[in-house]
Amino acid sequence: EGGGEMMMGMQFGGTGLLMMVIIAIALVFPFWKLLPRFGFPAWLAVFAIIPLGALILLWILALSDRPVKGAK
Repeated sequence: EGGGEMMMGMQFGGTGLLMMVIIAIALVFPFWKLLPRFGFPAWLAVFAIIPLGALILLWILALSDRPVKGAK
C-alpha cells in the first residue's frame, strides 16, 4: 500500500497531527474550567479526549449539584 499511514480517515502527518492537537485542546479546555466549579479536580478534563469521555463528563456535570455562591 502506498501513501502514509491513515488514522480515522486523516493522514497522520503534520496537518493531521496539528488538527488532532487543536481538537484535543478544544475539548479539554472548557472542561478544565468547568470541573473545578462543580467541585471536581480539573485534571479529569483529559478524559474528554477519549471517545465518549466528553459525553460522560457532560452527564456528570449535569447531574451534580453546583454550589451556589452566597447560599448558606
